[in-house]
Amino acid sequence: MIYPTVVRSQDISLYEQVNGRYDFTFVGNTMNSAENNPTNYLVTGTSSTADLYLNPDDTLIKAYLYWAGSGDGDFEVELNGVPIIAERTFSHSTFYDPYTFTYFSAFKDITSIVATTGNGTYKISDLDISPFEMLHYSRKTNFAGWAILIVYQNDTLPLNQLNIYDGLQGVPDNLQIDLTNLYVLDNSGATAGFIAWEGDSQLATETFTVNGVVLSNASNPANNVFNSTSSVTGSNTLYNMDLDIYDIEDYIEIGDTEATITLSSFQDFIMINTVVTKLNSQLPDATIVLNDYQTSCNSGTIELNYTVYNINSTELLPASTPISFYNGSQLIGTSATEFDILIGGNELGSITLNLPADTPETFTLLAVVDDIGNGSGIVIELNENNNSSELLVKQWLSPKFNLVPDLISCNLGFTKAIFNFSRYEEFVKTDSDQTVSFYNSLDDASNKVNEISNITNYEAFTTTKQIFIRIEDEYCYSITSFNLLTKNCPPIIYNFVSANNDNSNDGFFIDGLRDIFVNYKIEIYNRWGKHIWTGDQNKPDWSGYVAEGIGTKKAPAGTYFYILYLNDSDYPKPLTGYLYLTY
Repeated sequence: MIYPTVVRSQDISLYEQVNGRYDFTFVGNTMNSAENNPTNYLVTGTSSTADLYLNPDDTLIKAYLYWAGSGDGDFEVELNGVPIIAERTFSHSTFYDPYTFTYFSAFKDITSIVATTGNGTYKISDLDISPFEMLHYSRKTNFAGWAILIVYQNDTLPLNQLNIYDGLQGVPDNLQIDLTNLYVLDNSGATAGFIAWEGDSQLATETFTVNGVVLSNASNPANNVFNSTSSVTGSNTLYNMDLDIYDIEDYIEIGDTEATITLSSFQDFIMINTVVTKLNSQLPDATIVLNDYQTSCNSGTIELNYTVYNINSTELLPASTPISFYNGSQLIGTSATEFDILIGGNELGSITLNLPADTPETFTLLAVVDDIGNGSGIVIELNENNNSSELLVKQWLSPKFNLVPDLISCNLGFTKAIFNFSRYEEFVKTDSDQTVSFYNSLDDASNKVNEISNITNYEAFTTTKQIFIRIEDEYCYSITSFNLLTKNCPPIIYNFVSANNDNSNDGFFIDGLRDIFVNYKIEIYNRWGKHIWTGDQNKPDWSGYVAEGIGTKKAPAGTYFYILYLNDSDYPKPLTGYLYLTY
């Protein structure tokens, strides 16, 4: 035999696992009118039929259509006149100098169609490989065919686990398929079946083994497995395809979690498309879904809601099955189921998780059912690889903000002042979507009550006065503050005195002095340098009155000089000048 120099294919791997009182069967037919190997003419047509008969007590669960042929692929066919487009496709190619020979298979879930149609005749049509048939005829590998894998329920059946593996692997020599995700509790009634393409009954050079044991049955001799037969109908005219089911209960052991299938062919070219195993396996299958969560501003906690399921199972899931919650690899909480969860059932749960201080604002929360907190479980399950669920969680943390400086204004008397802090409304933000409000106390800011409405002309009656800023985003808020401070600004001296009691300039008025520089002292001198009056915080403004004089108590009109001692550390030197007195 001349072997190909290049082979490309898709490894057979687990597609789906179902559990219940289930069994499986095949229905299908070849498109070849005769076997391709001994026939000296083209044999492949475009349509064929097969009959499905389920017992009245059988309920359809799944119906998967596979079709295959020589060439690059025809992925649109008709089933009983209904167009069918492949959901999944597989390909295989071999290179025999100077040509590359390609093969294909396709998959479609037709459960709804078969459920509606029920028992009867099924016809696949428009499966056309004619563009490639002549090339493949040169190596006698011209074929086409189809098969429906049927999974059905019957209440008289034991609780079984069905594993469906598919791909497209050729068998020019030896092919080993490792069947995983098994758990054998009882090997009674265990079976294995396959959909295979392109076998020739004329070539008795093949074997099929499970765990090293060569299998055979009435339709399939030990040395001629791929012989155009159907174990379901007993037909031996499925030219260049095989639908075979074998009893394997004597070749597996209770407790097995995997099995090895070996397919050997030393002359015949065969392709395996689908392998199905049925094992009695009464076990739960715990899965978990994180539904939603609630949090609050700066709480450091997450109130989480979740559901534990036992749907794809053959036994109840016991109460107290542990659940662990992780942030990355860090365990942040544990829980457990409260009740036994029946087959197909579920249980709602909730937990409040206290988050570590270094938990980022957004993180991925991982929940694992049947986990005691270190990755280990206590329940033997049908599938140990589907126990986790993830949820992206966002804490409601205080928004970031910019610090604002204290605000200083001129003292209007006894530390009273007017302030404009409206520019802080934008300055404090780090995000334009943030909202900002101002308050007189921390309690008001925390409770969002008594907001300061006038931020452009705010009057502080005493200072130092603390103002609180509340910065909010969609979820949370922050509070910062700044101080209102006053300074004693330079006084403004009005040096004209008209002491005529007309209520205009009747005294020597200095704006920004009284009640501000409370320790000030002012002295007034006449033009010859004689001291005539002293004033302070407790005396009224000078209106031309001379405390000590001979005769009149009014100083004559004219020019006078003053010395103003502010007695303030910011103004160490006295202010001096002149004033003009008139009546």
